[in-house]
Order: sequence, then C-alpha cells, then structure tokens
Amino acid sequence: MALEMKDRCERCEVRLGHGDDAFICSYECTFCVSCTNEMHHACPNCGGELVSRPKRATTENQPG
Repeated sequence: MALEMKDRCERCEVRLGHGDDAFICSYECTFCVSCTNEMHHACPNCGGELVSRPKRATTENQPG
C-alpha cells in the first residue's frame, strides 16, 4: 500500500511537492519542516513521532 503523499502542510498549508522535504506520522498526517521543528517532531493530531517522508521515485524508476 502506497503513501498518500499529501501536497500541503496540515498546519500552515504551505504547498509540498513530492520531492520536497516533509514529515509524516504513522497516520500520514503531513507537515513541512518548519512546522515540524516548531512542534518538536510530535504530531498534534495523534501525539506520534513525525519522521522524514520518503521521496517518491521518478516515473522511469517506478515499478510496473
């Protein structure tokens, strides 16, 4: 099952491209670097740890 790869920070709503640095929790809540640092890497929704979101592979590297 693939990650949803949300395109906006859930706190400040800044646009996040698939190649941009972003942070997610285990429920895929998504935040920009600035908001993540301000929240001390803790998700305000579930209290879980925010970790670096993996980068999506380029089209030529995707399976299938």
